[in-house]
Amino acid sequence: MLEKQSSVRVRAARFTGVSAVAIWLAALAPTAFAQSTPAEAPPPTDDMVQSVESEAAVEDIVVTGYRQSLQAALNLKRNEVSSVDAIVAEDIAKFPDQNLAESLQRIPGISIQRDGGEGRAITVRGLGAQFTRVRVNGLETITTTSDGASANRERSFDFNVFASELFSSLVVHKTAEASLDEGSLGAVVDLNTGNPLAGKDGLTAVASVNGSYNDLSDTLGPRIAGLVSWKNPAGTFGVSASVAYSKTDTIETGNNTVRWAQSYFDSVDGTPCFYSVPGATGGTPVSNSGGSYRPSAACDAASLAFHPRIPRYGVVGHDRERLGITGSVQFAPTDRTKISIDGLYSNFKEVRDEKWAEVLLRSNERAVDVVNPVYDDNGNMVSATLNDVYVRTEHFSKHSETEFYQVGATLDQEVTDRFKFTLRGGLSKSTADVPIETTMMFDDRDAQGYQYDYTDMDHPVLSFGTSVTNPANFQLSELRDAPSTNTNKFKTVQFAGEWEAVDGFTVKFGGVWRRYNFDLVAFNRNTQVCGGAGPDRVLGTITCTAASVFGANAVYGFPVTPSLAELVNLPSAGAPAGTTTEWVVANLPATTAFTNFYNIPLVQDVGSTRGVQETTKGGYLQIDAKGTLFGLDYAFNGGVRYVRTEQSSYGLTNGVQVVVDRAYDDWLPAMNIALYPSRDLIIRGAIAKVMTRPALGQLTPGGSASGFAQTISFGNPELDPYRATSYDVAVEWYFRPESVFSVALFKKDIESFPISETRTGTFLETGLPPSVLSPADPASVNPALLSQPIWQISSFANGTGASLKGVEVAVQLPFNFLPGAFSHFGVQANATYVDSDATYQLTGPATQACTRRTPTAACSLAGVPGNYSSSLYNLSKYAYNATLYYDDGRFSARGSLTYRGPFNDQGSGNNNVFEGYLSYTNLDASIRYKLTDWVELSVQGTNLLDTYRTRYVDEATKRAYENNHFGRTILFGARLSM
Repeated sequence: MLEKQSSVRVRAARFTGVSAVAIWLAALAPTAFAQSTPAEAPPPTDDMVQSVESEAAVEDIVVTGYRQSLQAALNLKRNEVSSVDAIVAEDIAKFPDQNLAESLQRIPGISIQRDGGEGRAITVRGLGAQFTRVRVNGLETITTTSDGASANRERSFDFNVFASELFSSLVVHKTAEASLDEGSLGAVVDLNTGNPLAGKDGLTAVASVNGSYNDLSDTLGPRIAGLVSWKNPAGTFGVSASVAYSKTDTIETGNNTVRWAQSYFDSVDGTPCFYSVPGATGGTPVSNSGGSYRPSAACDAASLAFHPRIPRYGVVGHDRERLGITGSVQFAPTDRTKISIDGLYSNFKEVRDEKWAEVLLRSNERAVDVVNPVYDDNGNMVSATLNDVYVRTEHFSKHSETEFYQVGATLDQEVTDRFKFTLRGGLSKSTADVPIETTMMFDDRDAQGYQYDYTDMDHPVLSFGTSVTNPANFQLSELRDAPSTNTNKFKTVQFAGEWEAVDGFTVKFGGVWRRYNFDLVAFNRNTQVCGGAGPDRVLGTITCTAASVFGANAVYGFPVTPSLAELVNLPSAGAPAGTTTEWVVANLPATTAFTNFYNIPLVQDVGSTRGVQETTKGGYLQIDAKGTLFGLDYAFNGGVRYVRTEQSSYGLTNGVQVVVDRAYDDWLPAMNIALYPSRDLIIRGAIAKVMTRPALGQLTPGGSASGFAQTISFGNPELDPYRATSYDVAVEWYFRPESVFSVALFKKDIESFPISETRTGTFLETGLPPSVLSPADPASVNPALLSQPIWQISSFANGTGASLKGVEVAVQLPFNFLPGAFSHFGVQANATYVDSDATYQLTGPATQACTRRTPTAACSLAGVPGNYSSSLYNLSKYAYNATLYYDDGRFSARGSLTYRGPFNDQGSGNNNVFEGYLSYTNLDASIRYKLTDWVELSVQGTNLLDTYRTRYVDEATKRAYENNHFGRTILFGARLSM
């Protein structure tokens, strides 16, 4: 709103957000060690002062509500020397963000990755989550979850652990400073929970009650938050506490292939592919297993083509419960001393429930007869009728809980007018516990007439020729459970001092001691059932012979009765006509009780049990200066950070714990400069050496293997960290009050880059014991697979590096120059383009079918190893975000459109080259109305386009991996403040 006043001012924030504590806008974050204090703008010239006074005489701008939070973030960005972006106060509280990742995606250069319909991890300027360091109230920490399809057991920070209501500001440092914590190639993100001494005197209380409705699951859940803050009239003591609770039950539905593969089949259009003896015409056809491959045009075409490994439709339930609590106590006995104690607790629970109907082609193609195959131009068998197939229905349930806490204490002391210091210490712990990760399988291993059609890769037709709704057609054959616990712990002590030697020249120095511990303990009680075992039999590791598990009348499990089954109806999943949409799956309470499953002793998963301890010791020296040089105002910081990393990694090999110790040093110089050609224009430049430590999974001295994927992986504790030189240049034009147009160019030369080295071989040649395989693994069931050259063997080595460069454009513009109601509109928009080049060693498609015809000759479809160029993993070339808002002080509305381009997120398997996600667009919106100064009603919506998440396998051909959607979420409720 525009009003005529006597001076330019920003109206004091009214506290209208639950945790977005607008009364704390004046103090966006507590002063933090290794976090640069916002630099003051250079002393204005007389001309600049006259210009400001002249503009003030024309109009005075009173900023409230959402616009006020934008202005506060803009002020922080403008006053920093380095490249910084922020979201503060009402901007978080008044947008439909389920968690912090979804708040952060509105910052230029940041994209998010969603899992289960929620934002989980962030990418900054093309660099994935593992390259971003996160600090909570100035202390580095990590929180990981087992939410989603896979657990996070790496350095990536899972933002879905925290409700957005708990934080007063999010600050993203995009360029490095010597005083800023090391460990990031992408950014350092500061999450700040508040500062009660910066609030108003007396008691402040806020409460918010919302309902959360998802249209796909048709469920309603609560979202409740509250905050209480108090400060004494003298301003020497303040205390605050906040709590946020939510519970949601949502689903995702769609299809999945679990990758595509090349393999030999039993026959193709009636042509047998295996014979008892070699020869072009001699021998007797051998069905289902054994024999010698006999080349032919039909069999060779089918074997070299890629087919879906496990084509399936399914429904995945996500029952989530999130509780967060923050507390802060601040005491300022004198004007020069402030003591702060901050605490944060979060508990995030999820039950993930998956129900699939599938054909298990994976490793079972030898028994399958292919009829009427159709091939496309990309080497895919896109449709076919399959007989003698391994039909499976699968019921998976994972119960996970992530518990996080952090306690920190800070002493801010001004010793003299020119010397001050900050002493901070704290500890945090994040435990991701999975007590149950159970899967029960119903199998029908000689089904006929199964048809699939992937002509439309996103929406295939999958039709079962035999009934999958009749329990009598199935046997309960495979039982899995994989409980685990993943723990991350940080202990930190740090000191930061500042000495203003003369006006405009400050020396900063400090030191840090930090210990990080990562520990993963994993178990399984996986079991194969075969030979007609009775329910009173104590289940354990059972070796099933091929004769007992394949063919007509084979007995490979317990007969399924109606009491052991439940019926699944596929909700809206984009499935075309002809797709089977009903099937039975195991009733988990009934089948686990029937088999006495949870009384089976757990077996340690030796391939996954591992850990890393890193002790960091270091310090920094930095010079901050500002002034005028040759008539040009400037602000500058430059210095060097030294860090020594002492690393101890452990893993299990042959059941024995192996520990490898090493240490390495890094000297990390950094420089930032801001030039001010005029009052409205800032030119920034930065150059720095930066580093990120290797992925935790790459450091284990042990090994792991999976016969399901036919992969073997070894770690390498001697890997060097990622090291890079980073360059940034930016121009910011503050062309109107509350407005900015900026362009930033950035480049990173990554000098060391751990890469995966992959080759094809046998399991036995690795020297790994078969005990690293689970009892239900196909290679445990059929040990002959151990000697076949079908395994993709991967390890890690120090690569030659990679490069990244890009441009980031952003604009923020309130339409306060327009007349009437139009003046209440405004826009925020940003776009990022990033290009990178990295080389990966991967295994590509097999190009020739087997030509050897002796019965004893190994006959495989081994892929061809090679070097492949791609962008860095998790990097989208194009991303943009645009928000249109309206705010007249009583009624406000916003809509935000977010786009992220396609990206590879990892190397693939089964002779596919890379895998990743197609582009997606999300639309979120919010409407709010103030009934009174203390009551506000709201309606908010996320994922209003009901965007599908489409994952592909093989970058060149974009074979279907998964195509799922999660529905729209609507939140409605009220906020009360006093």
